[in-house]
Amino acid sequence: MFRGRSKHTLDTKGRLAIPARFREVLNQREESCLVVTNHNSCLWAYRREDWRIIEEKAANLPQFDRAVNTYLRYFISGAIECPIKQGRITLTQDLRDIAGLNKEVVLVGELKIFEIWDKNRWEEEFQRVKEEFSDVSQSLSGLDI
Repeated sequence: MFRGRSKHTLDTKGRLAIPARFREVLNQREESCLVVTNHNSCLWAYRREDWRIIEEKAANLPQFDRAVNTYLRYFISGAIECPIKQGRITLTQDLRDIAGLNKEVVLVGELKIFEIWDKNRWEEEFQRVKEEFSDVSQSLSGLDI
């Protein structure tokens, strides 16, 4: 599972170093590639096996449903396989533009996926979720944290 947050730098070609603890997760499953797609203000990176499950579910959605078309056109069509070479992936210019990625980025582990955020956008998002955490965590976990 992907856990933790870390700051990284994109080079001018869009290459991004994968943190060692994330590489360990990938090495355990002998993954040599990630599937990266656009999401709300960031990118989501999946192991190929987990992405296949999403594709299978998406393939069975009703194709004439407007919400399904929106989902397919934005989320599914944005997916790109990014081979892992020397512990790095290369993000396409299109994905970097959509997520507003500049030089400084933050990788955020979320168990089955990790997110790739522009550092400034992440700081805004983290402040938002920090303020909502108490209410949300109680309703989701059933525990008083």
